Amino acid sequence: MMLAITQGNAQKISTKDVPVNVKTSLEKNYAVKDVDWSKEGANYEASFEQNGTEISVVLDGIGSILETEREIKKSELPSAIHDLLKKDYAAFEIEETAKIESKGEITYEVEVEKGKQTFDLIFDVNGKLLKKLSKEDEEKE
Repeated sequence: MMLAITQGNAQKISTKDVPVNVKTSLEKNYAVKDVDWSKEGANYEASFEQNGTEISVVLDGIGSILETEREIKKSELPSAIHDLLKKDYAAFEIEETAKIESKGEITYEVEVEKGKQTFDLIFDVNGKLLKKLSKEDEEKE
């Protein structure tokens, strides 16, 4: 699921195709070497695991971190999000949860599934649903 919304149009690339300053910035901030890279427009996305947690980091061409998405436990979601999920998505199974930090703002992504229906739900910290994307929507992005 990591960065499922942004991966719709991301293309996998080899580590050798990532600018040195981008790799250096990631290594400095996360001390990680085993990374899967993809290109997302003019930006670079690094996906890796650290201490058993899946993380994705989007960096611009000069190595500045634009967005970080970190897998979290369901229990780490704000209670307002739990309440909304129980009310509006009770029939759905929660598949994955993540905390996203971008431009100083925090949002939460919850992947829910019921049969063949799968949605990524994006919430603000107060539990307000900001975006609902079906898997079909993501593939078009």
